[in-house]
Amino acid sequence: MTDTGTSLFATALDQFNRGAEIIGLPDDLRSILSQPKNEIIVNFPVLMNNGTYRVFRGYRIQHSNLLGPYKGGVRFHPMVDLDEVKALASWMTWKSALCDIPFGGAKGGISFDPTALEADELERVVRRFTHALGTNIGPDHDIPAPDLGSNAQSMVWMMDTYANSTGATERQSVKRIVTGKTLETGGSPGREKATGQGVVFCLQHWADEVGFDLSGATVSIQGFGNVGSATGKILQVHGARLVAVADHAGAITDEDGIDAFELADWVREHGSVAGFPKAMWIDEEDFWSVPADLLVPAALENQITAANVGRIQARVVVEAANGPTTLEAEKILEQRGIEVLPDILVNAGGVVVSYFEWLQNRSAQRWDLEDVDFKLREILWKACDQVVDIRSELGIASRRDAAYGVALRRLQVVYQQRGIFP
Repeated sequence: MTDTGTSLFATALDQFNRGAEIIGLPDDLRSILSQPKNEIIVNFPVLMNNGTYRVFRGYRIQHSNLLGPYKGGVRFHPMVDLDEVKALASWMTWKSALCDIPFGGAKGGISFDPTALEADELERVVRRFTHALGTNIGPDHDIPAPDLGSNAQSMVWMMDTYANSTGATERQSVKRIVTGKTLETGGSPGREKATGQGVVFCLQHWADEVGFDLSGATVSIQGFGNVGSATGKILQVHGARLVAVADHAGAITDEDGIDAFELADWVREHGSVAGFPKAMWIDEEDFWSVPADLLVPAALENQITAANVGRIQARVVVEAANGPTTLEAEKILEQRGIEVLPDILVNAGGVVVSYFEWLQNRSAQRWDLEDVDFKLREILWKACDQVVDIRSELGIASRRDAAYGVALRRLQVVYQQRGIFP
């Protein structure tokens, strides 16, 4: 369960300040980057199928557009609030800067449970939210994408709503208003698995660096949605063995290995890992105690806490989720000698392939999956190399601090060259 007592934005600020301290980021730039540029909150009514109107609250936080248009997902979840979305928006800024792609950082969300709505109700919510945001989003201004609770269909509804709010001559040129669309409506090959694919590319880089063989490694994954399942399947193809999986419904284990492909099919059909017949059901808290070389939190934030971090038996924590490790838990992991591969690096594959989709839409092209994967690996490999280099240069132990150092240096250079208007 999420540690709701921990402010996610406070965690994000602490991580930012550590990175800023390491590279000597000037105080004025610290002040600018410590808060988002814009915080947009919209309340909008939606007609429900029972004939009543329900008012929804939506957010769009635009953290930075120094390097390019604001970029970030749209989250549908009952726990969405201003604090969470501000943190997620800032992390998007650091991811884009770390990967050296011309995007800034943003995040959006609506506070509701999408699974409790009928399909036509959900469509009306998405379209009304898009309409309410109006000109606060745009294909060269702020570009949404899927996140927890939303999907490719949600993005298609957003695109269509935005397109029908523009002039008739512009409707075909605004497909890049969102990324993560279906292939048929302008999406990119590889976008659905992009975050999971990026996780594995970063793991391969780490494994090469420390002399670890991913083939035969044991893996535990918390969260088996889009990111967790893609990570599990790709690692299985590489010879790793999935020994435990947990999600909102509970946890399962099998030391001989859980077939990630079969489990993904089960979760797609049944909505959770509950009842999967080819693994043993265990208590959710016991998931953290299952021995595994790689622990991959791929669910919500604040999952690894002071309460459960002592039970972890892994060589490395691979943050496929955003902000899964609390500040206190991270210190304990460091004391125990368990490495952490940080979220702003490990799960950046999603925004990188979103950038590829945006480029394809902009130039009316369709790339092959092989091209997408090759370009994704190149960008993430370069980012991993730079994290290794700055660790060596500055004597930084924490990979997270090093990743922030790379990102913030890039932002600092651009601020120095552009200046601050007026």
